[in-house]
Amino acid sequence: MSDKIKVLIVDDSAVVRQVLTQILTSENDIEVIGAACDPFAAAEKMAKVKPDVILLDIEMPRMDGLTFLEKIMSQNPIPVVMCSSLTESGCGSAMRALEYGAVSLITKPKVDVRSFLEEAKIRICDAVRAAAAVRLDKVSRPRLVAEQKLNADVILSKSGRRSMIETTETIVAIGASTGGTQALREVLTALPSDVPGIVIVQHMPEKFTAAFAASLNRECRIFVKEAENDDTITRGTVLIAPGNRHTLVKRSGARYFVEVRDGPLVSRHRPSVDVLFRSVARYAGSNALGVIMTGMGDDGACGLLEMREAGAKTIAQDEESCVVFGMPAEAIKRGAAGRIAPLSAIAGEIVRADN
Repeated sequence: MSDKIKVLIVDDSAVVRQVLTQILTSENDIEVIGAACDPFAAAEKMAKVKPDVILLDIEMPRMDGLTFLEKIMSQNPIPVVMCSSLTESGCGSAMRALEYGAVSLITKPKVDVRSFLEEAKIRICDAVRAAAAVRLDKVSRPRLVAEQKLNADVILSKSGRRSMIETTETIVAIGASTGGTQALREVLTALPSDVPGIVIVQHMPEKFTAAFAASLNRECRIFVKEAENDDTITRGTVLIAPGNRHTLVKRSGARYFVEVRDGPLVSRHRPSVDVLFRSVARYAGSNALGVIMTGMGDDGACGLLEMREAGAKTIAQDEESCVVFGMPAEAIKRGAAGRIAPLSAIAGEIVRADN
């Protein structure tokens, strides 16, 4: 029992607590040490047994999840996975939770949809395992950007989106999971406005990716948005794969664009980094740079190898700068990484990608 991951569930819904408990206790390596209806009850349980991971609801009576998260991270840091509903307010709060130190996000299970529960089990259990492997000394609140985005750097069309009339010969594909929101923020805020077009898969639930993209767009000199089907990949633009949808790169003549579509889980994820990387290997070949960053599991390792074999430059984030050295480690083990680099060097590699 001592080798199991000890989890504390904090949610004001008795039904959600019951479902999460059933999901987690069905796994041999996970133990639910308690389920609390609010942070006060959770604190009492934590005084008796310290959990390895906390599953924390955002909206609760007496004390909200964000306030409790701040107290946990400032007083007795423990890996926290936020559990949120798919609402606009929930997405905004979830983004703040990542800034406060939460390691990842999951959506509340839909208890009346069997197919959803089957996929939810994979995602929830994987999130708990990843959180248990997190190096908390590498988790910090993102630095504030000293200067506002230059208006001249982002030209908006009437629809509010960047005018996508350019083409680019070089494209960048990035994959990340646990710890990736923090790492991506550090990389993207360091980039100038004229970098090659970038497509990103960050493992996040649906709707949260749009909020994450909007948050980055306010901080970066490049234009960041959630990818939509048929978006053109252009210089100075970052497209983030929408949660729960696979995103692929395609090419028509000199134009690179993305295809956003449904499909089964690949490498236990949707969107999958492997799906993105394999499409880049096929349609961009040596005109691409692939970057695999912090995260649990092996999603992206096979795809990055295909990119390298197709002539692309490939980089894996190094162990020292990773929150979880899982995905990069697998890529390195399989010979997919042409270079191993610290997080601080990745922005520079992207700038040099088309030189």
